Amino acid sequence: SFADSSLLSERKRRDREERLNIVLWRQPLVTLQYFFLETLINLKEWTIKLWHRRSILVSFLLTLAVLTATYYIEGTHQQYVRYMEKKFFWCAYWVGLGILSSVGLGTGLHTFLLYLGPHIASVTLAAYECNSVNFPEPPYPDQIICPDEETTEGSISLWAIISKVRLEACMWGAGTAIGELPPYFMARAARLSGAEPDDEEYQEFEEMLEHAETAQDFASRAKLAVQNLVQKVGFFGILACASIPNPLFDLAGITCGHFLVPFWTFFGATLIGKAVIKMHIQKLFVIITFSKHIVEQMVALIGAIPSIGPSLQKPFQEYLEAQRIKLHHKPDSGVPQGENWLSWMFEKLVIVMVCYFILSIINSMAQSYAKRLQQKMYSEEKTK
Repeated sequence: SFADSSLLSERKRRDREERLNIVLWRQPLVTLQYFFLETLINLKEWTIKLWHRRSILVSFLLTLAVLTATYYIEGTHQQYVRYMEKKFFWCAYWVGLGILSSVGLGTGLHTFLLYLGPHIASVTLAAYECNSVNFPEPPYPDQIICPDEETTEGSISLWAIISKVRLEACMWGAGTAIGELPPYFMARAARLSGAEPDDEEYQEFEEMLEHAETAQDFASRAKLAVQNLVQKVGFFGILACASIPNPLFDLAGITCGHFLVPFWTFFGATLIGKAVIKMHIQKLFVIITFSKHIVEQMVALIGAIPSIGPSLQKPFQEYLEAQRIKLHHKPDSGVPQGENWLSWMFEKLVIVMVCYFILSIINSMAQSYAKRLQQKMYSEEKTK
């Protein structure tokens, strides 16, 4: 029995290494083939699930038809329709970015660093330059321009900037909370059905529970601390884990699902923690970091670096000056829009990270299909 167990563990290890080698830069044709096959299987599974929930689907389509008719029929209600359309797509944009940041699709897209953080930073810099957050709409939020109203120097407050970006930040936080649901549902379904789930994180979680007494390394103790906090404290334990930047929060979702914590207890605590508490902490950090005097001090410190300081300081000064000029001119005023190498580098960084995210999804789905093939092989060997 011990020999069989060790052979099985060795085979699983080899299979895992074999799957990890299925990536676009090593086996491009196999990876793309497996990716398309896995996509077809997922589409088939989703179609079957939708067919079993026909009543919900029909209700959704009827509601969509009514909303479409309301959208296209002329009348006095159109001004409200346009307002709701703008708000809906704005909120959906940030919720979608939040989901992409936390959902388990290969590797998460760091949308806070790429989108929400820069948005809060640009609003902060503009607020201190304009001494106001009443940016004209349109073009805000696509482009920030100082309002024509007369304002006094230093009249902008920290609370005004927080209020200006609260909707975007809370929607992004709600999206990250939604993205934490798959591990919860996977672990809950596995516990209720008694079947062993096809998920390595869950298997790692069960192994951690088995060896809880002998855990020595820091990573294992940290995971156990999260698991114990969530299991013993419940709602407030989940709230505490969700309210701070926590790379181990997936483990909290698996723990809650495994111990059958009620859905609204888990999701409610996660939503409050991520969309309210954590987001206000992150917002404050970004706003304080990009406040006018802090930015000026940072640029001055860059200039104080021996030898290379002045050459590094110059592009930052040029970028800030270009942003100030842009804030005080209308979009149709004909002011030349020069491109700074900092903004050019950031744009290229965003493109590279988005491309890497897409590649990681393709690799992850291809590896999922390879795992299906390996499990099919296991099943055939057991039936022989």
